[in-house]
Amino acid sequence: MRLTHYRTLLITVGCALMPSLSLKAQDLIISLKQKPGDFTLSASGKSASLYTSSTDYPGVIRAVNNLKADITLVTDAAPELITDKAPSDKEVVIVGTLGKSILIDQLIQNKKLDGSAIAGKWEAFLTQVVEKPFPGVDRALVIAGSDKRGTTFGIYDLSKQIGVSPWYWWADVPAKKSNSLFVSGRYVSGEPAVKYRGIFINDEEPALGRWAVEKYGGFNHSFYEKVFELILRLKGNYLWPAMWWAGFNADDPLNPQLADEYGVVMGTSHHEPMMRAHAEWKKTGVGEWNYETNAPTLQKFWREGIERMGTRESIVTLAMRGDGDMAMSADTKTALLERIVKDQRDIIQDVTKNDATKIPQLWAIYKEVQDYYDKGMRVPDDVTLLFCDDNWGNIRKLPKIDDKPRSGGYGIYYHFDYVGDPRNYKWLNTNPIIKVWEQMHLAYSYGVDRIWIVNVGDIKPMEFPISFFLDYAWDPKKWNQNNVEEYTRQWSEQQFGKEYATDIADIISKYTKFNGRRKPELLTPETYSLVNYNEAEQVVSDYRKLEKKAESIYEKIPPAQKDAFYQLVLYPVKACANLNDLYFTTGKNRLYASQGRLATDELAERAKKLYQTDKDLSSHYNKTLAGGKWNNLMNQIHIGYTYWQDPKEAVMPEVKTIENPANAEMGVAVEGSEKYWTSSSPEAVLPEFNSYQPQLRSM
Repeated sequence: MRLTHYRTLLITVGCALMPSLSLKAQDLIISLKQKPGDFTLSASGKSASLYTSSTDYPGVIRAVNNLKADITLVTDAAPELITDKAPSDKEVVIVGTLGKSILIDQLIQNKKLDGSAIAGKWEAFLTQVVEKPFPGVDRALVIAGSDKRGTTFGIYDLSKQIGVSPWYWWADVPAKKSNSLFVSGRYVSGEPAVKYRGIFINDEEPALGRWAVEKYGGFNHSFYEKVFELILRLKGNYLWPAMWWAGFNADDPLNPQLADEYGVVMGTSHHEPMMRAHAEWKKTGVGEWNYETNAPTLQKFWREGIERMGTRESIVTLAMRGDGDMAMSADTKTALLERIVKDQRDIIQDVTKNDATKIPQLWAIYKEVQDYYDKGMRVPDDVTLLFCDDNWGNIRKLPKIDDKPRSGGYGIYYHFDYVGDPRNYKWLNTNPIIKVWEQMHLAYSYGVDRIWIVNVGDIKPMEFPISFFLDYAWDPKKWNQNNVEEYTRQWSEQQFGKEYATDIADIISKYTKFNGRRKPELLTPETYSLVNYNEAEQVVSDYRKLEKKAESIYEKIPPAQKDAFYQLVLYPVKACANLNDLYFTTGKNRLYASQGRLATDELAERAKKLYQTDKDLSSHYNKTLAGGKWNNLMNQIHIGYTYWQDPKEAVMPEVKTIENPANAEMGVAVEGSEKYWTSSSPEAVLPEFNSYQPQLRSM
């Protein structure tokens, strides 16, 4: 945040002269009935006017406009938005950033507002009811931020508290309607525990990529504006953009421009150095992706990335992996990688005309790169060391207890989605938050607090774990092993209200627990035993009970909530119950065929119907849900894997049939005998499936 000398002095002196006030953070109280001293946000068909300053950040003004829309969604009474003009209403909402808003600065100067709790802090905000803030104004609700994102977070915090979910657009969660809204109290939040908190859009074909092309024409600024807003509503601040075939900076010049305006810090993935997308190299690169043989070309490519970055908030990825996120060659030398980092930092310093230590940078210690680190490779102290999990949610490495503090600190790259050996998983949420909590709690306990970023695949259907990951990064002390399940209940209440929140939380917890036992893409007919303690039958029974519970709630909730409930709860439960039943039925079919039992054919037909049900569920999500808003989002292929990569088309598991049922009865069939069975494996072609098949193997 840039402040003039005058404004900096004004804030500092103003805060120092304020009368002593309690700075303890309290809950801002939103009520439907007015009490003495409450601020009237909306009542009797009228909402309080919103006041802001044109000198504030454009991203803040965008968020204020969103607050106007949010209040309207909740109350059906649109507030007036006024810029610069002195407030004249009896009760007004005043929003602004310290040092950027004339209104906020006047309140501090006149000793009406104490900004000392947030002044000079990173992404902090306060929300407070202030009596007689200006002549003629009886009462104001003030939202003040320490910087651009602090103010934005304060705005969206109020939106959430009055009943607008951060997922109102991305999951069609309806606003909680209220005719009257009253506010009291004072609330201070920030600094966040983790400085940079973000998501990585990845493995985006054939789902999010096909959806973005259909709805927006690609991963352009119209698409990313929805992403930027979501991240900020979740109090995140950092993004690695989609990159399988897209180039965030090259494809649409408005992408980086708007990211900076909104206040989202941009980066590139763990294998894309110097703010260049790998897709750019595939399109324009000349020669090999090999520093030993093609250094001048790579240096030019990287220089262009830093030149294009300009002064926008960014974290620059350093070093390099093999072409297309592959491992470097076996004979890669640590000295070469250290030279690459030095040359990259020289480029950064030369282009920005700043000391390289002033530009945020990271080195992702991912997969084989950890071997280089373990063998002694080091980078300058100001570079953040981004440790990684094993792609399956288990953190591989953390700083040693006795390691000296680094000015660049430490970070974690985590996975909710993965493409690579031994097999992809990218269809549904398979991440119990108790495990996410355990791993990230461990990381935070070891001082990893500079960057937390998580691979979220297509964003949907990872809504729930994304919320937890970013909320936990903001305040890890709020959630512990004794209350983390309460987070699920509160999140469920935020989306669907109190009545069924406990039951919905139970469903979410159980289906992610069940999915965590064996991810859908790894299921086979042999996964669970058919003969020992009826293991497979019990697994299916547990899923079906959960499905019945979810369906019961779906029938009871208001119509306005049904689309959101289908996305966030019902579809994943029904789809996973059906999938496990499909593999159980197929396994039982094969067992019965080997025994020559009459029920073999019946089970084969049941398996075919279950396979069709899987397709029907995905089709409903794509074509019918929310009027087709999410078409292609359930395109991820999850049936028919034969090795790490997903097949081009879903393929039904092979089932057996009895050729001569009259001879079957109680006889014993020899498995493999053509006399008793034949195979059937119909294929399913997903709608509008894109022929793009990634060469990437480790994301």
